[in-house]
Formats: sequence, structure tokens, C-alpha cells
Amino acid sequence: MYELEEKGYLYFLAIIPVMALLFLYIQFWKRKKQREFGDLELIKKLSPEKSVFKPILKLTVLLLGLTCLIIGLVNPKIGTKMETVKREGIDIVFAIDVSKSMLAEDIAPSRLEKSKQLVSQIINNLGSDRIGIIAYSGSAFPVLPITSDYGVAKMFLQGMNPGIISAQGTSIDQAINLATTFVDKKDKTNKLLIIITDGEDHSDVAVEAAEEAKKAGIKIITIGVGTEKGGPIPLKEHGITQSFKRDNNGEVVITKRDAEVLKKIAKATGGGYVDGDSTKGVLDYVKNALDNIQKTEFESTQMADFKSQFQWFLGFGFFLLFLDVFLLEKKTKWVKKMNLFNEKE
Repeated sequence: MYELEEKGYLYFLAIIPVMALLFLYIQFWKRKKQREFGDLELIKKLSPEKSVFKPILKLTVLLLGLTCLIIGLVNPKIGTKMETVKREGIDIVFAIDVSKSMLAEDIAPSRLEKSKQLVSQIINNLGSDRIGIIAYSGSAFPVLPITSDYGVAKMFLQGMNPGIISAQGTSIDQAINLATTFVDKKDKTNKLLIIITDGEDHSDVAVEAAEEAKKAGIKIITIGVGTEKGGPIPLKEHGITQSFKRDNNGEVVITKRDAEVLKKIAKATGGGYVDGDSTKGVLDYVKNALDNIQKTEFESTQMADFKSQFQWFLGFGFFLLFLDVFLLEKKTKWVKKMNLFNEKE
């Protein structure tokens, strides 16, 4: 098992093929100019010590050296063993509304993107808690089961969009019902469901589902995204807004945040509601809520003893660059005698 500590440096690897293409272009340009200057065979006789192979060898050594240095900057780490560690925390399930109303841009960049940002920031502030992710609109879908791997959670989070669920609408009760089966009821770990939505659910079924969730030991925090003034739902192609969603009368649909239903849902489980427009406000509220929930000890299996390997790549990279300095483009005498590269006349 391995991990890359500074993945951003991998973009520098794009330099390698660019340098290789530049080298090929220069060789082509030189050959063209030599043909314009005179006969190629005569030019070779005027430079008998110039090697055809050595420039390619120098470039190969240089590119390998640079590749090793870049990988060294990334700092690959190798895990040496699996171990079971004991942690204290709670199980947190994020239920994210992916209905089309979440595409409204009354809060930048959109309600859905704001929801993803909020969940990502909450995850960044967690300690030893386990997390799971649910997506819902007209129905609910388990995106990620309970895990302690925050990196995987963020990866799945970024891929969430309205297209992952065919049934449209906003059925918060579906998300709550799935959450009650999502966690292990026999596990004594305390459980928290965080619902992120604009609250456009016009039924009382969600409150009833919340009351059932309370019986299963689940507390609910609701986060409302969007504005009370609301906004239209953009219809986009290739990221460009073409029009807005309209009702049967041809009027542009204006979707508004409904905080009241979210407050009722949270109140039914002894939880609370927070406005999602302020990221800091959400983080502070969730942190305070987590501080007031008793942590439970549980076991987690994970790869341990990750050791940095950057020194090997940096060392070999500097060695190759040092070697490249002493590689000359003229023929090597002992290689010339062996005629390995057909460089003799």
C-alpha cells in the first residue's frame, strides 16, 4: 500500500514529453539545415568524433533524472503493515440533496456545489469519527458506506450530481429512512445524520421519518442552502446556461429555501437547524454539536507505518543529473572500437 503526500507536483511531469518533443524538433531542424549547407556524408567526415547515439543518451539520462526529482518532491510513502487501532468518535452520515432545484445559483457557485464545499470542510475538521454519504432526490441512494477513510469520502463527494438518481423530487423522508438502515443498530456508537438541502419537501412524512430515526438513536442536524428569495433552475449544455426550467404554464420556476420544514425535522430528534450560507457558521455549529455528543470507542483497521521514500528518488535523480554533465556528445573510444552502435565508417 502506498500514498502520495504532495500530488500537486505530478503536474510537473508534463515537462518530460515537452522536452522530448523539443529535442526531436531540434534534431529535425539541424538535419534540415545540414542538407541546405551541403552533403550529409561530407559533413559527417568533417566531424568524425560526433556521436549519433550520445545526444539521445544524454537526453534520456536528463529526463530520467528530472522524473526522479519530481517523484521525490511528491514524496511517495509505502505502508509496511496493517494494524487495528482503537479510536473514539461517532458515526456521521451526510445526506446530500441532489435534486435539480439544487442547481439554482442563488448562492454561489450553486446550491449543490455549496453543499459539497460544506461537507468537505466539515470532514476536514473531524477527528476520529466514521462517515458515510447518502444522495437523495425522489429516492435515496447509498454513495459511500460507513468508513474512516476521509480521502475516499471526498473523492465520492465530488462526483455527486443530479444525474446519479433518476427519480426527481425532494423526498427527505427517503434519505432519513435509508440512514436508519445505513448504520448498524447493534453498534453502540452514537449516530448523527446531517442533511444538506434547500428543504423543498412539501409533505409531513419527513417529520414522521425523523421521529422513527430518533427511536433508532439517530440525531439529525439540518443545513439549509439557498435563499428565501430563491432563484431559477438553470438548464445547461457544456456548462453554459441555455434557459431556465419552466412550469406547465411556461413560467420560469423559482425555487426557494424552506427552512421551516428543516427545523421541524431536526427538532423531532433533538437536533438543530443551521443556515448554510455561512461556511464558518456551519462549521462552528457542527463542531459545537459534536462536542456535546458522547464519543464511543471502536476499532478500525488501517495501513500503518507509512515511510517516506523521497530520499531514494532525489538521490538517484541528482546522480543522473551529475552523470549527464560528464556525458559528452563525441564518440567514446572504447565503444567506438566495439562498434556497438555502427558508428565506424
